[in-house]
Amino acid sequence: MALLHGRLTGLRPELALHGLQLHAGLQQASGLSQNLVGTLRLDDGTTLRFAAERVAETRFSVYEALLSTALFAGGVLLAAAMVVHTLAAPLRRLARVADAIGHGTPVHVADQQGPREVRQVARAMNAMQGRIASLISDRTEALAAVSHDLRTPIARMRLRAGLLDAGDTAAAMEADLAEMEQMITTVLAFLNGEGDPEPVRTVDLASILQTVLDDAADAGAEADYAGPDHCKVRARPVEIKRAFVNLVGNAVKHGGAARVTLGDASSPGGRAAVRVRVEDDGPGIPSAELERVLEPFRRVDPSRNPDLGGMGLGLAIARRAVERDGGSVVLNNRPDGGLRAEVTLPVG
Repeated sequence: MALLHGRLTGLRPELALHGLQLHAGLQQASGLSQNLVGTLRLDDGTTLRFAAERVAETRFSVYEALLSTALFAGGVLLAAAMVVHTLAAPLRRLARVADAIGHGTPVHVADQQGPREVRQVARAMNAMQGRIASLISDRTEALAAVSHDLRTPIARMRLRAGLLDAGDTAAAMEADLAEMEQMITTVLAFLNGEGDPEPVRTVDLASILQTVLDDAADAGAEADYAGPDHCKVRARPVEIKRAFVNLVGNAVKHGGAARVTLGDASSPGGRAAVRVRVEDDGPGIPSAELERVLEPFRRVDPSRNPDLGGMGLGLAIARRAVERDGGSVVLNNRPDGGLRAEVTLPVG
């Protein structure tokens, strides 16, 4: 009303001299427009009353208010999203790096990005990782040195056993020494894999499997292969071959035979992958032990023949080698008896 009064008196100043007054009248039912009521004093002293409908339209002001509110809310949401992203991005990076710790070479956590608390956590994780790596390295080196040094007295004992007369005692000593040497070889193979010096390159997995099975067949075992003649994957050649040597040897030792099947699969990330199944006809493994038997120095004597020896490192070495190449090892009991080791490896 004040703006309209100013406009009118500005155009016709005499209206102000006659005491022009404007008032808001009745509001329309729609609530979007307002009537105008005014009075004007005439020269003869009478008062003129007038009214005008739908003068003060508020339709566009409501829309503008809604638009302004929406823009303000959108700006607040955008600012909040930027703040959350700024705070969450360092946490996501920290989570990814923390998940990578313990798999392969040590990982450095960036401690110069993100809020102060995140930087402090990153520095603490780097320090913790250094202490753990140093502790593991010291213990590994000590165990490897002891295992290596045991080869010398074993060699001397083998020479002395050879001087004994042929008989059951000499044969038993020779068998025990061979078992001890096999244990040391297995421990050294497990410990040497911690350094991970072997680079990744493209290998023919089918050729590796056929070579492993041919060696098992030459040793008198029943070993069959089903799959393509060639299959290229990215892996560490020596480690991946050792993994399948252990899996096939485990199947032959405890199941009497090894049947290997190579085919296509899909990895959890949707990448192209291959699947290798190593099956035997043995007694299998209790369901509660299927995952734990893959741990180092874990044996399941009640279901597997305890007279066959071993230190429980074969499956652990196989799983570590496969996981370093981005794959996985899963053990399952076959419905018709026997154990199935399923290895999945990414192609690229």
